[in-house]
Amino acid sequence: MSERKSVLSCIQPTGDIHYGNYFGAVKNWVQLQEKYDTLYGVVNYHAMTMPYNPKKLIENTWELVYNLLALGIEYDNLFIQSLIPEHAELCWVFNNFASFGRVENMTQFKDKSQSTSDGFISVGLYDYPVLQAADILIYKAHYVPVGEDQRQHLELTREIANRFNNQVGKEYFVLPETLHTATPKIRSTADPTRKMSKSAGEKHYISIFSDENRIRKQIRSAVTDTGETPEGQMSEGVANLFELLKAADAQDVYDHFMSTYKAGSLRYSELKDAVADTLVALSAQFSEKKAEIISDKREVKYRIKQSSSEIRKIAQKTLFEVKELCGLINVKY
Repeated sequence: MSERKSVLSCIQPTGDIHYGNYFGAVKNWVQLQEKYDTLYGVVNYHAMTMPYNPKKLIENTWELVYNLLALGIEYDNLFIQSLIPEHAELCWVFNNFASFGRVENMTQFKDKSQSTSDGFISVGLYDYPVLQAADILIYKAHYVPVGEDQRQHLELTREIANRFNNQVGKEYFVLPETLHTATPKIRSTADPTRKMSKSAGEKHYISIFSDENRIRKQIRSAVTDTGETPEGQMSEGVANLFELLKAADAQDVYDHFMSTYKAGSLRYSELKDAVADTLVALSAQFSEKKAEIISDKREVKYRIKQSSSEIRKIAQKTLFEVKELCGLINVKY
C-alpha cells in the first residue's frame, strides 16, 4: 500500500449487475481507483447467509468478477473473499468484541430473517455484520463508501475497532469513515416509488448487459405518472428518467429535455427514447469489453486468484498482529 488513503467496498455475488448497482456504486468505485488505494471484494461468504444453491454461487461469483472487470475495476484491486480465509478467522476474534444486543438490533437482520420461507434463520445471517467488520478492518481501510442502509453496519465496525483498541491498549485499528460521494438513487422504471432491485422481479431492474430490445422495451414502458404527484411538481417516474440521463453523463441531452419540461412542452415518448438511446450505447460499450474478457476465462480466473493471493498478504499480516495483541499462540508469518 502507498501513502494514499485506502478505500474498501464489497459486493455479494448475485452475478448480474443492473443500472441501479452501476450508477449507485460501481461507477463510483471505478473513479475512486484514480485517487485512492482501493480494494473491492466479491464477498461469497456473505452469500451463504440465506438459502442458496452451491453450484449457482460459484457461477455467480465468476460472473460478477467478469462484470466488474468489464465495467472498469482493475484486476489488482479485486479479490474473492473465500480465497482469503483470514476474513473468517478475524470474524471469530471480533465476535468477542461485538455486543450481543447491538448485533441483535441490526435492521437488515430483522428484515431478512422475516423473509425466510421455512422459518430457518442461520447464525451466519445474525453474525454477518461482524464478518463485514472483519472485511473492512483486516485491510485497515480509511474509508468505506456506503449507502444509508449500511450506515448502521459501519457504526458497528467502528465500535468493534474501538473496543479492540481499548482492550489491547493500543490504537491498532483505524476507525473507518463513511466516504460521502454523489451517488444517484436509481428507481424502478416499473414502480418509481421503490429503488431498482432484482429482488422485486425482472420488470424492476435493467441489466447492464441486456440486449438492446429489452432495454428499449423497459424504458418505453416506464411509469411516468402515478396520479399522486402534486400539481407543478415533477413525478417520481419522470424524475427517474432524468436521473438516468444525468448518471450516464448525458448532460447535453439532460439539459435539452429539462428546458422542454420547464417550458411545459416535454413529450414523454421523446424523453424515453433519449434515455433508451443513452443506456443502449453504454451497454454496447460494456458488453464489448465483457466479450473480450470472457474470451479467455482461464486467464481471468488465474489473474483474480493471483490478485487475491497478493491482497491476502495484507490480511495475513493484520491477523498475525491481532493474535499477538490478543495473547493468542501464533504461527510465524
